[in-house]
Amino acid sequence: MKQAYVFPGQGAQFSGMGKKLYEENTLARTLFEQANEILGFRITDIMFEGTEEALKQTNVTQPAVFLHSVIAYKTLDNAKPDMVAGHSLGEFSALVANNVLSFEDALKLVSIRAKAMKKACEMNPSTMAAVLALADEKVEEICAEIQNKTGEIVVAANYNCPGQLVISGSIKGIDLACEAMKAAGAKRALVLPVGGAFHSPLMEPAKAELAEAIESTVFHSPTAPVYQNVKAIAVSNPDEIKKNLIAQLTGAVKWTQSVQSMIADGGINFTECGPGKVLQGLILKINKEAIVAGVN
Repeated sequence: MKQAYVFPGQGAQFSGMGKKLYEENTLARTLFEQANEILGFRITDIMFEGTEEALKQTNVTQPAVFLHSVIAYKTLDNAKPDMVAGHSLGEFSALVANNVLSFEDALKLVSIRAKAMKKACEMNPSTMAAVLALADEKVEEICAEIQNKTGEIVVAANYNCPGQLVISGSIKGIDLACEAMKAAGAKRALVLPVGGAFHSPLMEPAKAELAEAIESTVFHSPTAPVYQNVKAIAVSNPDEIKKNLIAQLTGAVKWTQSVQSMIADGGINFTECGPGKVLQGLILKINKEAIVAGVN
C-alpha cells in the first residue's frame, strides 16, 4: 500500500494557523522567519493574530496556506511519500514535498501567483459557486449552454468529489448558471465568498506573469510522482510539471479524478498536511475505503 501526502488550497485558512508550530518547533520557527524575509512583511503576524478578513486577501491567503502546509510536512519524522497531490494552490506544497521545488523558490512562486491572480480579479469582477447533488455532465452541459447563448463565461472549475462541483465565471454567468442548476435538480447552487473566478479563462491575465516566473525557476526531478490538477495522472517529468502548473491557473482542478488515479495506482493511505480537514473529507466521499489522517 502506497503512502500519499496531499495538501489543501485557498479556503483552508483560519486565524491562529501555524502559531503552535512556531512556538513548539525550532525548524518551524526558522522557516516561518525565513518566509517573513522572503515576502518582505511579517505574514506570521497575520496568520497568528490577524482577523479572518485580513487572512482572506488572496495575496495573504495563498502564501499562508502554503507555509502552514509545507512547514507541517517538514516537521514530520521520516515522511517518505510514494505519491503527492495538492488542491489548486496545494500543488506548490506538493512539489516541495517531492523535492521538485525548494521551499524558497516555491514560496516566491506562490507569492507571484497570488498577486497576479488578485490583479486579474480586480480587472474582471467575477466569482464562483458550489453546485451540490447534480451530475458532473449536467453541470458541464448547463455551463456550455449559458456560454453559447449569452457569451458570459462560466465553466466547471473544481471537481471536488462526486456530487460537489464548483463553477467559475462572470458574475452574470454564475447567477444564470445557479438558477439553471437549481431548475435541473441541484440540491444547492450557492455563490461562494471568493475574490474572483479562479480556474477559469478570466485568470488568463495572470498566466503570462506566472509562466515567466515558473520558466525561470529550477524544477528538479521528483522523488515521487505528482498527480497534477489539470491531468489527474502521475507526472514525473519536470518540464511537464511546469507546463501543467501554468495550465492550472485557467484549467479545472480535477481532484476527484486525481484521487481515483492515486487509488488505482496503489495509494490507499492519505495524509493531509496543512490547515483543516477538507481534503480528508473529500477523499472519503470519493472512496470510503481510503485511510485518511491529518497533520496540522
